[in-house]
Amino acid sequence: MFPALEAELKQKTLPDPYEVFMYHHLQYYGYFKAGRGSVPSSATHQHVRKNNPRIVLSDSFRGRDDLIADHLEKENLLCSTCLSSAVHQQAEAVSKDSFMLSSSLLRSRLFLHDDFGEVSPCLREPQDLFAFYSCSGPLQAPRWPIECEVIKESIHHIERVPSQPEYFYQPTGNEKVPEIVGEEKGTVVYQLDSVPTKGSYFTSSRVGGKRGVIKELAVTLQGPEDSTLLFESRFESGNLQKAVKVDTYEYELTLRTDLYTNKHTQWFYFRVQNTRKDATYRFTIVNLLKPKSLYTIGMKPLMYSQLDAETRSIGWRREGNEIKYYKNSTDHGQQSFHCLTWTVQFPHDQDTCFFAHFYPYTYTDLQCYLLSVAKNPVQSQFCKLRTLCRSLAGNTVYLLTITNPSRTAKEAAAKKAVVLSARVHPGESNGSWIMKGFLDFILSSSPDAQLLRDIFVFKVVPMLNPDGVIVGNYRCSLAGRDLNRHYKTILRESFPCIWHTRNMIKRLLEEREVLLYCDFHGHSRKNNIFLYGCNSNDRKYWLHERVFPFMLSKNAPDKFSFHSCNFKVQKCKEGTGRVVMWRMGILNSYTMESTFGGSTLGNKRDTHFTTEDLKSLGYHVCDTLLDFCDPDPTKFMQCLVELKELLQQEIYKKFNELEPDMDVESRWNDISLSDIESSTSGSDSSLSDGLPAHLLNIADELNHKKKVHKKKKKKPLQTRKQRNEQYQKNNVMQEFTSAEDALKMPGFASTMQKQPTFLKISENASSSTVRNEKPRMNESQLNGRDRGISLDPPKATGLILTKKKERKQKEKPGFTCSSKRSTNTGKEPDPDTKPDWSRNRFLATKRGHTTMEVYPSLHIYTYP
Repeated sequence: MFPALEAELKQKTLPDPYEVFMYHHLQYYGYFKAGRGSVPSSATHQHVRKNNPRIVLSDSFRGRDDLIADHLEKENLLCSTCLSSAVHQQAEAVSKDSFMLSSSLLRSRLFLHDDFGEVSPCLREPQDLFAFYSCSGPLQAPRWPIECEVIKESIHHIERVPSQPEYFYQPTGNEKVPEIVGEEKGTVVYQLDSVPTKGSYFTSSRVGGKRGVIKELAVTLQGPEDSTLLFESRFESGNLQKAVKVDTYEYELTLRTDLYTNKHTQWFYFRVQNTRKDATYRFTIVNLLKPKSLYTIGMKPLMYSQLDAETRSIGWRREGNEIKYYKNSTDHGQQSFHCLTWTVQFPHDQDTCFFAHFYPYTYTDLQCYLLSVAKNPVQSQFCKLRTLCRSLAGNTVYLLTITNPSRTAKEAAAKKAVVLSARVHPGESNGSWIMKGFLDFILSSSPDAQLLRDIFVFKVVPMLNPDGVIVGNYRCSLAGRDLNRHYKTILRESFPCIWHTRNMIKRLLEEREVLLYCDFHGHSRKNNIFLYGCNSNDRKYWLHERVFPFMLSKNAPDKFSFHSCNFKVQKCKEGTGRVVMWRMGILNSYTMESTFGGSTLGNKRDTHFTTEDLKSLGYHVCDTLLDFCDPDPTKFMQCLVELKELLQQEIYKKFNELEPDMDVESRWNDISLSDIESSTSGSDSSLSDGLPAHLLNIADELNHKKKVHKKKKKKPLQTRKQRNEQYQKNNVMQEFTSAEDALKMPGFASTMQKQPTFLKISENASSSTVRNEKPRMNESQLNGRDRGISLDPPKATGLILTKKKERKQKEKPGFTCSSKRSTNTGKEPDPDTKPDWSRNRFLATKRGHTTMEVYPSLHIYTYP
């Protein structure tokens, strides 16, 4: 706009007033003694940062292609555009002689520094202040436990759907079962040095994991003719602990257990290099823990070729022959291992290939996706990205709030909520692909998506366990425990992701009704996709919890199996998200289980699921939600009718198996839904191991504090009437105590032989009480101050004297007392007097009951 001024500024640089002030201020007090000319300028450092190739993402944010790995920086960022262009221009205008706080003499922790000691032009994020997220702010690189070595290379895979259906492997029965040789007879070609197992626990984390130089774990090739494969798994979500070469093209693989545990080996994801095209390789994983697997019924491992991705745009694909899942015959003590073996031929020589249990979806993948949403000017209007909490390692757990802006406050308050979450189990990456499909649709411009945003508030936690995803765990967090068994935890510091999620939902329930909660999981032993829910015991909502999955089965008939759904609540599942949210008041609370394999339904029968299949289910969840909330109740009522018919068929089938001659029709109302369903042991649920050893003391301390806090609560003030009643009770208790003491005095028995007149009166009063069948007060009733019991003094006096008489008669020699007989033992019992049964006890045994036939404890209610 002003060319002359711009030319003058280029020739003449103006000093920064703040830096000049700080320079003189610190020099005056003797903290800085160097000359101004020896201090590097901020503009110079800004230029170095802009041209530094060590930054993770470039300013363009074009996607994953801009990723450049540098995990060893103290605080490596996923974007370098934390400053606007205006700030860049202002920084370039700073004088070369200006003061810079990055000096070694004045190194501030408020700024970000790189390995060369140079300061970044943006401030470090304040600790514990991360409630808001800005698309222009930095996204932190993944933080790893300090025991983990991490390679610097960036792993990136293209996403592409296979052109042809990928069918299940058909076992022939002639598959080879290789003998496990081990490293005694084989050669170790890859092995992780330090793997935290059971007995150790998480202490701290940093970007890039373990400090120091990253060692080369793969063997050194002896020459170009050496065909040994080079293994690697020290990248995000990778899992492989050891590889043993037992033959020229045969390898035994050992998976790493979940960190700080000695179990949960299922997820694998590793890289091989130095491949040969015409050779048939055999891989055998030797330490799988599950006795059953989808590999026994045709599931194939996934393979990815780097050359095919670059030249032919081919992504992950199902590969493998001679697939066999069998028990490991080697003795391993108490644990029983199983093996998975398969053969494969690589498509190219000298290729880089990857193998995985399922399509990987890493924490970096999620961050790149959320970054694109936050930078989208349209989507960011109705999708607010916030930080729910930090994980144990300090990784961000993101929370998305998706809804269209409301015109009035009344309209906003009328919206119901839907809560969705995924990846509480890090090895179940299929949950992330369903979540991605849901987000793609709900954030789109589709009329159905706009309608959903108008009537609902969506709370989405796309990755509940980022630490486990980063390190390649299958089931646990860095606490070494299954988070889906700790939704009732009080240990916020040890299970922050779960604690904050539950509290978020609790606050949400105070604001509005939560229509649906669904947690996305994966399943390793059953095909198709299905839901686990919770039976409602309320007659008003009978079968209502089954309507949503039933509608979903109609909308996705070739993927979703209603027959595989289960609604039984077991005691071992009380700590799961599904059950805890249900007990908090969410009727439609589900766990969605998607298979690692494929479908056995419709036109997708006997084929593997692809990422597109899983993402399409995210769309079907939205479609079913519209049907479920349709103002026209026709669909809903029709589903209830069909569900009742299906349930009748299940009941007939169940009782015909158990008792063929039983008349089900006459006992229809005695049938319970829970008894006709099998348990959910077919799910991949694991029993909770309890708290880690270093957390037990924390739990006891917190519980003790809660008890002390309850004891410290002040008693409420009493009215005058309540104080008078309390005074009368205290007087009665004193008289009762003094009477008992008097009975123990010598000579008191002879005095009691002459009964005064008032004693006879009390006996008459006592007998009248028996005739009226009123239960006598016992000492526990006298002490019932919290229940507001008020004693009449004359009745209390009669009760005390009656007690005296009973004690006197007990002290006579040869006297036997029965608690069920009258106190007048000197005479024969009056036939007109009823025995003094303690009717305030054992009420059920004193009432008349007709003999009932015993039937199964089943109950079915008729829909009102």
